[in-house]
Amino acid sequence: MKEKEVAVLVGAGSIGQAIIRRVSAGKHVVLADYSLENARRAAKTLEDAGFECSVFKCDLGSKEDILSLVEFSTQKGKVKHLVNAAGVSPSQAPVRHILQVDLYGTSVLLEEFGKIIDEGGSGVIISSQSGHRLPALSQEQNDALAMTPVDELMSLPFLNEITDTLKAYQYSKRCNVLRVMYEAARWAKRGATINSISPGIIITPLANDELHGPRKDGYLRMIEASPAQRAGTPDEVGDLAEFLMSNKGRFITGTDILIDGGTTASYWYGDLQYLKSTH
Repeated sequence: MKEKEVAVLVGAGSIGQAIIRRVSAGKHVVLADYSLENARRAAKTLEDAGFECSVFKCDLGSKEDILSLVEFSTQKGKVKHLVNAAGVSPSQAPVRHILQVDLYGTSVLLEEFGKIIDEGGSGVIISSQSGHRLPALSQEQNDALAMTPVDELMSLPFLNEITDTLKAYQYSKRCNVLRVMYEAARWAKRGATINSISPGIIITPLANDELHGPRKDGYLRMIEASPAQRAGTPDEVGDLAEFLMSNKGRFITGTDILIDGGTTASYWYGDLQYLKSTH
């Protein structure tokens, strides 16, 4: 029997599951999540749909956990796909924790899986439209976010000046995009591609809570004023990721694709420019 191919999903939520369902038929799926209960629920759903799964508890902000995940995954077979849909939002955590998980953790994940990804493999990092709302950084800052050794990232002086959780999230997502560019050259040496996707408002259980919570008016106004005039679905992100990770997407690597219904375009140049004063 030939060695099993493996697809690794970090962050077992709606978007991650939508992607993994599209790229993992016939592969062993490793579902890694901060909550083992979340991973088990996702595994049950996927197993009921014919996928072979195992679960792993992983804190994206912990290098030790990521190294253990790499070891666990390689024991299952050759890692063909990596999907990172994990992270914390500005309303969920303080500044330092956002940077630790979304910026540092994602950078470690890219580096460590880049060392073992199989030839012909591919990866997708879920970033966010929020990173596109950060004004242009200096070349020096771009280079620092892209190329600083991972264990020194959290010591960058301009990151230590951040006091606002939204800014921390935006810098983290900008770093994801830059880090994907940097890692693309390394993944290419193993014959693999790596890209990021920056979704806008996608209807997940968490987003649905926001749309029915105290901040719903702001969200609904933003959706109505966007060019698409609606929120997106996990399946639409899944379709894009499937293309990037398939043979049809082999000429695309080291790039970021916005999938936000035109919200970013409107934020900079359209009806959503009023958000600039609050961001």
